[in-house]
Amino acid sequence: MSIALLANVLTIILCMAVLVQSVRMMKSLRTVKDGALTQVVEALQIATVQARAVLSDMKHTLGTDCARHAQLVERARELRDELSLMTGIADSAAERIVNAVSMANAQRNVAEGEAADTAEAEAVAEAVAAMAEAA
Repeated sequence: MSIALLANVLTIILCMAVLVQSVRMMKSLRTVKDGALTQVVEALQIATVQARAVLSDMKHTLGTDCARHAQLVERARELRDELSLMTGIADSAAERIVNAVSMANAQRNVAEGEAADTAEAEAVAEAVAAMAEAA
């Protein structure tokens, strides 16, 4: 095979590919000419109208819902602050109660210790008295 023959075969193949693409392009142009373009434009117009309606609804929803949620969040913050204050008051009251109970227990223990000491002293005195009588 010579280079000239190979170049001619390659040119024939490329020309056939160009013919196939030309036929496809002619069919596409005929479709556009027959009204497919107007259908595409109408479909795009309908899609645009629907998209605008959805965006409008989203704007409305976000506007009302965001405001309502902001109010709920603010109220929740106020409640959190109130609960924090109430918890602090309850903690301090519980500490005072615990201190009062521990002081009362300490006083009772001192009183019981003094009573035990008095009872022990009386027992020793009685024992001494009994020994003195026995002697």
